[in-house]
Amino acid sequence: MEHIQKAIRYVDPQAAVTNIASLSGGSISSAYRVDTNQRSYFLKWNEEAPYDFFRQEKRGLEFLRESEAVHVPDVLHWSKKFIIMDIIQGSGDSRTDEWLGIDLANLHQSSGDYFGLEEDNFIGELPQENSWETSWVRFVRDHRLRPQLEIARSLGKLTDERSRRLRYILDHLGEWIPDDRQPVKLHGDLWAGNWLTGEEGRPYLIDPACWYGDYEFDLAFTRLFGGFSERTYEAYETIQPVEAEFEERMPLYQLYYLLVHLNVFGEMYGEQVDRVLALYSRSS
Repeated sequence: MEHIQKAIRYVDPQAAVTNIASLSGGSISSAYRVDTNQRSYFLKWNEEAPYDFFRQEKRGLEFLRESEAVHVPDVLHWSKKFIIMDIIQGSGDSRTDEWLGIDLANLHQSSGDYFGLEEDNFIGELPQENSWETSWVRFVRDHRLRPQLEIARSLGKLTDERSRRLRYILDHLGEWIPDDRQPVKLHGDLWAGNWLTGEEGRPYLIDPACWYGDYEFDLAFTRLFGGFSERTYEAYETIQPVEAEFEERMPLYQLYYLLVHLNVFGEMYGEQVDRVLALYSRSS
């Protein structure tokens, strides 16, 4: 673990590492708790990280912090291969789930002028296109669903039936998604593993894939794999009421994340992709 000792010296040249513990949960980078004679750190390491990968993670955390709505860890140093942050540790109490809902709702009050972001970033290990758009339908079609379709095709993960159904959905997307939506700050990768409990039970958001979009996009991913309590959703709606029509379009937003998972993890997500496609398209 000499490489970790060297990395920590960028933060504290005098620090002596006393313990390194591997942490679970990361499917892309190796994650560690690093204890030194001074303090503890959280470190992620990825020898094969794409160029700009960890800079984009730092920028995403700054994007969230600038909303003044949510807590995020401080980034202490980053390079092409690693990122070092404050370690977040605490225990939740009866208020934590409610605070999470309130924080997310307040994040979704931070509005922008356009959909997208000033530069592209990553969703997991895949590139995420963020070119500015004034149309919500065009953004979802051209910068979310279509790029994942092309990746799936290049990886040989599109059957003829999947391809036909996806093309149908892209051609008719405006029938299900309204165009007049307000762009707001999104975490962008909001599953249950991407928030932690910190001091005093406060929730902290981590591993963002940020951009400006419809708040429903974040909510849709929270509902895909579960892990968020009803208290969180109830607290959220005290600030940001959710439209009844969300239930009808939620699977379309979840389709983006299912395609990402299909492209990264393989056919284990194929059945879920096919179920969503069948909801909105017809076979030919």
